[in-house]
Amino acid sequence: MEYAIKEVPSASLKQKNLENLKFGEMFTDRMFVMEYSPKNGWHNAKIEAFHNFSFSPATMVFHYGQEIFEGMKAFAYKDGKVAMFRPMENLIRLNSSAERLCMPKIDADFVFKALCELVKLERGWVPAKKETSLYIRPAMIGTDPIIKVRSSDNFLFYMILSPVGPYFSSGSKLSKIQVEDNYVRASKGGMGFAKTGGNYAASIKAGMEAAKKGYDQVLWLDAEERKFAEEVGSMNIFFVIKDTLVTPALNGTILPGVTRKSVIELAKHLKIKVEERKVAITEVIEGLQNGSVSEVFGTGTACVVSPVGTLGYKGSNFAVGNGEIGKYSSILYDYLTGIQYGQKDDLFSWMTVL
Repeated sequence: MEYAIKEVPSASLKQKNLENLKFGEMFTDRMFVMEYSPKNGWHNAKIEAFHNFSFSPATMVFHYGQEIFEGMKAFAYKDGKVAMFRPMENLIRLNSSAERLCMPKIDADFVFKALCELVKLERGWVPAKKETSLYIRPAMIGTDPIIKVRSSDNFLFYMILSPVGPYFSSGSKLSKIQVEDNYVRASKGGMGFAKTGGNYAASIKAGMEAAKKGYDQVLWLDAEERKFAEEVGSMNIFFVIKDTLVTPALNGTILPGVTRKSVIELAKHLKIKVEERKVAITEVIEGLQNGSVSEVFGTGTACVVSPVGTLGYKGSNFAVGNGEIGKYSSILYDYLTGIQYGQKDDLFSWMTVL
């Protein structure tokens, strides 16, 4: 399969204002789109002007949630180049989500090539300031205009780009997180490991209630016992327990984050001991009280490494560390972003330089 590149008239190009960027509110001039049908497979692939879609009110994605997406970034790299961070990891994970939701897999190599071309065409949208990047959002939706509970036969895949600043408007300050022991996000046998909109819709109610109490996000516990930490709303979670970096093991209910994987690999390279295991919330709270838990931080494409200053649990707040960004989160953030912006050697071959 080939992809076409449709010209975008210069008169239609948007004015770029890359100052004071917010997250996910501005989009570039072009997008990638391709369609799927049982007869033709993936076809009609093209890079064209960013535009709205037109769908029937009966389109299945609106009613039955057959939708998946990904999030990755491109950075202003050294020597005036642009580089993407581990894009194939995200495309492989997209196919894992597709399989769970009965959607057709993409040809990851083909989409990767198209993505490289799309970012090259839009390289003028890549912001250069610290903590800014070009966010890349691939997505797939079921498009049959039928109200019936089954898998769609036809699908649309697309990729859009957005120049962004920090995910949290307050930047890199310590976040305040509430441990959620009432609502649940995902259970075993469900779709917790897939990057699909339903998982995020399930998190909104708890997130809104936590925000009213002054918290930034919630930390989810397991659905069966409400005992074990799983992940935060938009991040995987890490704890530093007696100088060991501990994160909940992947068990089918936790998103296998690309940044999570990268932090684990980077920590091992830096000779930091890492454990992937069940983490009881009581172990964390007791550790915060007796000093054995010295740091808590989240990881994700949007936030990179986000240190936590306070955990709220059962009506009480527990301070993390001494109120400053911890040693491990600082080291890992600096090293990881150093690789992403080309300030440190890419020892792991994570960057795709365009």
